[in-house]
Amino acid sequence: MLPQIVLATLGHTAGLTSQQQTGIVPDYPTAPAGNPFVPGWYADPDNEFYEGQYWVFPTSSYAYEEQTYLDAFSSPDLVHWTKHPNILTTKDVKWATKAVWAPAPIARNGKYYLYFGANDIQEDEDANGTLVGGIGVAVADRPEGPYVDAIGAPLIGHYHNGAQPIDQDVFLDDDGQAYIYYGGHSHANVAKLNEDMISIGNLTDDRNSTTASQYKEITPENYTEGSQMIKRNGTYYFMWSEGGWGGPDYSVSYAMADSPLGPFSRKAKILQQDTAVATGSGHHGVIHVPGTEIYYIVYHRRPLSETDGNHRVLAYDRMYFNDDGTIAPVKMLVHDNFADGDSVGWKMYGDKVDNWTVADGHLVGVCRGDGLAMLDTNFTDLVMTATVAVSNGTRERSDVGLVFRASNMGGANGTGPAVFDGYYAGISAAGYVVLSKANSNGTMTTLGQASAARLQAATDYTMRVTAVGSDIKVYLDSMETALITATDSTYTSGADGVAVHGAAGEFGQVSVDKPT
Repeated sequence: MLPQIVLATLGHTAGLTSQQQTGIVPDYPTAPAGNPFVPGWYADPDNEFYEGQYWVFPTSSYAYEEQTYLDAFSSPDLVHWTKHPNILTTKDVKWATKAVWAPAPIARNGKYYLYFGANDIQEDEDANGTLVGGIGVAVADRPEGPYVDAIGAPLIGHYHNGAQPIDQDVFLDDDGQAYIYYGGHSHANVAKLNEDMISIGNLTDDRNSTTASQYKEITPENYTEGSQMIKRNGTYYFMWSEGGWGGPDYSVSYAMADSPLGPFSRKAKILQQDTAVATGSGHHGVIHVPGTEIYYIVYHRRPLSETDGNHRVLAYDRMYFNDDGTIAPVKMLVHDNFADGDSVGWKMYGDKVDNWTVADGHLVGVCRGDGLAMLDTNFTDLVMTATVAVSNGTRERSDVGLVFRASNMGGANGTGPAVFDGYYAGISAAGYVVLSKANSNGTMTTLGQASAARLQAATDYTMRVTAVGSDIKVYLDSMETALITATDSTYTSGADGVAVHGAAGEFGQVSVDKPT
């Protein structure tokens, strides 16, 4: 059975304070305008909902010495994002010099607080007093800052229970008590924050309590770092990252408890790499659309073609709860409707491409020769669907369409002709549908061709290709009967994208998934 990929914006309104300003409930299976949902190298996102806007606060993913500032992004609908640069820099924190990590936002008492890690202190360095660092707290009058250091020193500047003071999350419970969850080096702690939000409270009522009673270890099985806490239907969900952040096995697991202090016993892993989509998926936040049961996991991941550990990008996908309150495994979906007006995550090829632009929810390619726009994916069996529109071409045979199982792309950034090894399914305004096998030497071999009623220029047609093993099918508008069926085993996996051949093409609602 083929997956039915539907991206809907539903008009729920009753009791939804989160939609008072926009009138939009962001009800999507994944980021509808594509992942990454913002450009740039970022990691460790956390999030809040402030004044009708969804806010995401990430780490700038560069070498530690270059991690000296924090940016933020805001959106009314999880589609259109505004960047707020340099909301906090090391110039505002006299004790921080590098490795400003994992901002955790929260608002209280009319102020906006941002908790962050800095300087990547190691236990021996801290014990010897050679480097000040740990978890700091900054405050601002607006979500976008500017934020300033609230106390002039780390809020948590030492190791307690073996936990490196990094990767904090701040959670405000229904009774008004705030908690900070944090920890690296495979140890996790929880502590209470006082109402001022800039000092650590006591976990007991003993006013003579010691440091030991301020920090409780809550380390679950396989914990590495990246603490996160949410509450749903009276249940506390403690979440964290496992594996190494620089490797492909970075992932997210969770535990459930009746108390914000635990105990937390690991339930399951819910987010991990998909070798068809991305690797290193972890260190996350959870976006809850207020007044609904709509949840997203916002996280960083590494594009498949990137080998630099710092080349991480921001993504979000839907997070579903089972009837018993457990969390279902998250599926990383591939989709782009270009509603955000950009083509982040796409790479262009071809020396005769006049222009690739985004307009009116379409990726537009105008080409005198051949041009490719490719996603960084690596699907084997697949279902690829898109709306495709073609204008009259500039040569005898001009068409536009979908590319799949592609590799060895040539002509990146206009350095030569757009060539590849893989498959291509195209349509022409002259009224034909074609399935071809491409070779990176520039040759195309026709595997099948069909006639269709003459296609109207600049009109969207829904095109779908399925490839399961060596069986390939091409559909146009009707998904009941394939126009072309072919058998070919030359290419078994590769990237996916769109192409223009001597024509102008428009592409929208591009999705790639595995058959089910």
